[in-house]
Amino acid sequence: MATTPPPPLEAEVKMLVNGRLVGAQTTFDVINPAIGKVFAQAPECSPAVLNDAIASAKEAFKKWRLTSFEERSACLKKAMGKIKLAMPKLANVLTMEQGKPLPMAMGEVGGILHFLDHFSKLEVKDKVLVDNATETVIEKHVPLGVVGGITPWNFPPLMAAWKLGEAVMTGNTIVLKPSPYTPLSTLMLSDAFVDTFPPGVVNLVSGNDALGAMITEHPDIAKISFTGSTRTGKAIQAATSGTLKRLTLELGGNDPAIVLKGADVKAAAKGVFAGAMQNTGQVCIAIKRAFVPESMQDEFVKELAAEAARAKVGNGFEKDVQYGPINNKMQYDKVCELVEDAKKAGAKVHAGGSPMAGPGYYYPPTILSNVKEGVRIVDEEQFGPVLPVITYTDLDDAIDRANGTNYGLGGSVWGPPEQAAEVAAKIDSGSVWVNAHGVLSPDVPFGGRKESGVGRQMGSGTLEGYTDTKIIRIPKAKSKL
Repeated sequence: MATTPPPPLEAEVKMLVNGRLVGAQTTFDVINPAIGKVFAQAPECSPAVLNDAIASAKEAFKKWRLTSFEERSACLKKAMGKIKLAMPKLANVLTMEQGKPLPMAMGEVGGILHFLDHFSKLEVKDKVLVDNATETVIEKHVPLGVVGGITPWNFPPLMAAWKLGEAVMTGNTIVLKPSPYTPLSTLMLSDAFVDTFPPGVVNLVSGNDALGAMITEHPDIAKISFTGSTRTGKAIQAATSGTLKRLTLELGGNDPAIVLKGADVKAAAKGVFAGAMQNTGQVCIAIKRAFVPESMQDEFVKELAAEAARAKVGNGFEKDVQYGPINNKMQYDKVCELVEDAKKAGAKVHAGGSPMAGPGYYYPPTILSNVKEGVRIVDEEQFGPVLPVITYTDLDDAIDRANGTNYGLGGSVWGPPEQAAEVAAKIDSGSVWVNAHGVLSPDVPFGGRKESGVGRQMGSGTLEGYTDTKIIRIPKAKSKL
């Protein structure tokens, strides 16, 4: 496979701690998944520097919590202005470290501005619960303190923006750590926040998984907002039990797509393929399992295979590439392993099914049939460009099987809208789409059920998850004590 050399980094990428851009005594490798080689170094935050970041955030909270909605919004909008100017540079680095095609990287950076703009307009207002002859009762939402943010490697700067925006607009301060696989594009946001917010309000640090554990366990962290695997989410929940930290956990999924008998097969296949393969399948809410009527399987699989044949996989800097590499060797190996296991279990391969030749962690869009529950590719979250197609003869049985996992993040139903909406109501997931999949917007809450998460992100109500409820009861002047 031909590869396009990435553009060089323009300067050393630094962390943001207490209003200063700082390096580190040691660094760690960042690998470009398109070539499978180290292309940059990222600062390894020491325990001492992390403690400084948390201490500065704790100190800054004393004043930041008292700021008005207008002051917070003004700071965020100034940062947005700087991010806008840096969009091309951010997108280039994002493609280098994550692997996604450059147009998709530009779209993600544009998404940062879209979501931050939404957060800049959200205000959690006081509510008068009671106002009668004897008393007035006011419900206030007060900030928690220092938020610890930990983000994944599939959409690194966008996930960082979600957590940053929600934290600072509710009067909290934040110490945020990106994945060690993709730290650079997030750390580059430091330039936008370093002089637009008071020192200590926003802190960005980088390091290995041990650094995340330090953030999780630190006594001065009031809340953890984490996006990543269910296994790590469980570990965070256990680690924070001693201090009863508040939690927002957006975890893994095994999203089902159910195709109904009345569906337009070609249109449904096109939509399901897109929902499964976005970002090379590295999306928490990607379609991981497709349930189709047995009588429609051959036609549906044929259409999926045709979509896979048309897909262009390659280096994200190459023209017209739709799907880049898998982000890291560990995940690449897992995808290879799951497909090989499925083939040994009797799966039929209609497209893909083997790693692509050449350097980099490339795996083609893969369509499998003749699989069912009990095979790992069906039971586990593959987080890669592989879609198992499962047949059914009874719709109620298909719904039960779709719900028969410990996950509950997303799902979709494809077919006549009225019937599809009825089926969607029976899917045990936090978000279910009809004739679409994975559509998100900042004004709609997002999160999972069961082992796919705790709490919600986005939507006006989600900001309350970054606050504590405080009740103030005020007696009227004539009332007796």
